[in-house]
Amino acid sequence: MPGLITRFVGFAGTGAIATGIQYTILILLHELLGAPAVIASALGYAIAAVSNYLMKYHWVFASDAHHRVAGPRYALVSLTGLGLNTLLMYLGTETLGLYYLLAQIISTLIVLLWNFTANSIWTFKPHTGGDSPKA
Repeated sequence: MPGLITRFVGFAGTGAIATGIQYTILILLHELLGAPAVIASALGYAIAAVSNYLMKYHWVFASDAHHRVAGPRYALVSLTGLGLNTLLMYLGTETLGLYYLLAQIISTLIVLLWNFTANSIWTFKPHTGGDSPKA
């Protein structure tokens, strides 16, 4: 259990950097350019996902999974997270009428749990033989 807690803390810490990127893009696009909050959030999420992959691969999971395996897996987990984030933002802002940043905070917390679980058990799972690691 301590390893899981340590991994979650690292996951959340690097995720905080990516979240900062996403929120910055969200606020700039929405407040300065008038983009719809749902679209601005989705774009911020997609851009932040790239840096997030590298941080999680090297620092959080210290993965020896091949990039050609971990990369597509991470992309699938991130695309699912993007869909979930976008749906939650839409429901929060358009259906429930929440302030866009409150809707984003709620979305972030839910997507965090999805991303941590999926990345822990599937994306960055340890190398189990076969080809050489990190090819």
